[in-house]
Formats: sequence, structure tokens, C-alpha cells
Amino acid sequence: MKKAIMAKEIGMTQVFTEAGTFIPVTVLEAGPCVVVQKKTVETDGYDAVQVGFMEAKAKSVNSPEKGHFAKAEIEPKKVLKEFRLDDISALEIGSEIKADVFEVGDRVDVSGISKGKGYQGPIKRHGQHRGPMGHGSKYHRAVGSLSSGTTPGRVKKGKRMAGHMGSVKVTIENLEIVRADAEKNLLLIKGAVPGPKGAILVIKDSVKA
Repeated sequence: MKKAIMAKEIGMTQVFTEAGTFIPVTVLEAGPCVVVQKKTVETDGYDAVQVGFMEAKAKSVNSPEKGHFAKAEIEPKKVLKEFRLDDISALEIGSEIKADVFEVGDRVDVSGISKGKGYQGPIKRHGQHRGPMGHGSKYHRAVGSLSSGTTPGRVKKGKRMAGHMGSVKVTIENLEIVRADAEKNLLLIKGAVPGPKGAILVIKDSVKA
């Protein structure tokens, strides 16, 4: 991982290129992320930096976290993440990672928690087909056959059925950075990203780049 940052989803809009091409983009408030802790091979067995994002109220931070931030002499943050970057020599405790860590045209992977859909049936959850909608049919949107006959005589593991949908970690790969504004802490990414407005996301170099 060469570069990474945390961001908050603001919403979607559209921009136009100089050639007049329409591009749908997601607007993200990217950073600034502050380095709270630095881990090295000598002390921890590996190189990494722990970064904090978004200011937190003192009353919402527990005692161990208060001590952690006090040791770094940094104001409490809502979210802490650890990034194993290729080179952390230039990063010290208190350093900031801003939106300009990425450039226009960079390819990134965006990870976040998807929108929760609650309890859903097999048609919406897995894209299965419905049965005939005539009055004589006794099967419309049910799950259908559950397994074999008398052998093995049980529902096989992994059978696609109704259940909880969404609210899981999702990573969308190989998205393109359309704009990066360090002054306003904004990133514009082509296409959609996981989660609703206000969701906290992790943006890092694409593994496919």
C-alpha cells in the first residue's frame, strides 16, 4: 500500500470534462487525517501508522483513548485506522495526510459499510426468479426447492434464502480520481461508493493498478 486516507461521503453530483463528457462522481471529504501513532519493526514487528479522522467530543472518548491521544498530544478523533504504507519515514506523530496525497487519474479501491436493507426475500437478496403469477399457482416469491429428496434430507450449507441484506464491508476496486482539492479537503471519485451519505470510507491505491 503506497497511499491511503479516510474520507466521509458527502453525496453524488456530476462534472464535465474539457471535451464536454459527462461524468457522475461521488464527493468525499477526504481528511485531513492526523498520525496518532507510528509503529516500527523494532518496537512492533512491522511498519505502520495509526491515523485519526474527524474531531470527537471529549465526553464521547473513554479513558484509555484519552490517554492514547494525550500521549500523542493530539485532540481526540472519532475514527482510528491503521495503514501499512510502503514508506512511513516521512510521517511523524502529528503529521497530516490530506486529499492531495492522490492525484487526478489515480486508481483507487474504496472500502466501506454498505447500506442496510433489513430482512429481504430471495428475489431481492439474491436475484432469483419468481413463479407464475396466475391464480392457480401456489408459488410466487417463495424460495423454491430447498434441497434434495430423502438424501441428504436437510438444507445444504450455503443455500440462498431470505435473510439479512446489506450492512457489510464492501470494497469497490479500480475507481478513478477525477479531482483532488487539498484546500477544501475534497476528492471527486468517478462512480458510486459503498454506504449512505455520511459513511466513513477508506481509500487506498488500487491492487489492480
